[in-house]
Amino acid sequence: MFGIIVGTHGEFAAGILESCEMILGEELVKQGVRSVTLKRGEGPENVIEKYKKAIEDLGNPDRVLFLNDLRGGTPYNAASTLAVGDEKYGIVAGVNFPMLIAMVQEQMTDDGSADINTLMDKAIEAGREGIAKTTYEELNAPAEDEDDL
Repeated sequence: MFGIIVGTHGEFAAGILESCEMILGEELVKQGVRSVTLKRGEGPENVIEKYKKAIEDLGNPDRVLFLNDLRGGTPYNAASTLAVGDEKYGIVAGVNFPMLIAMVQEQMTDDGSADINTLMDKAIEAGREGIAKTTYEELNAPAEDEDDL
């Protein structure tokens, strides 16, 4: 199973992980996901150490997917420092709730055959598919009658 580390500024990582547990179940999520937060006053070296601990807590998985909040931010840069030395580490910036849910579900069926690039592509696709707009007009449109279809 690949590991997932959600790394963000502030408590966003812990919050999105808690929300994921509400949908998929605490035990399932805790098996393969860890959150790492950058707190005020901390720097890249603190986050790198937290990432190393998270990887260790996950049992040193064969692949690690970092889901970060912001490309170029400290959590992203710290993940880059680790990923530059291991081809089985990958980073996706712009983490959102649908992305995290999809990747935890991906862990459930993971047989080890998907490389990190494939996992990153799936994360990005799930994140994009989870973004939608709903207009006033759509919300107020008359319900379609099934007989008219």
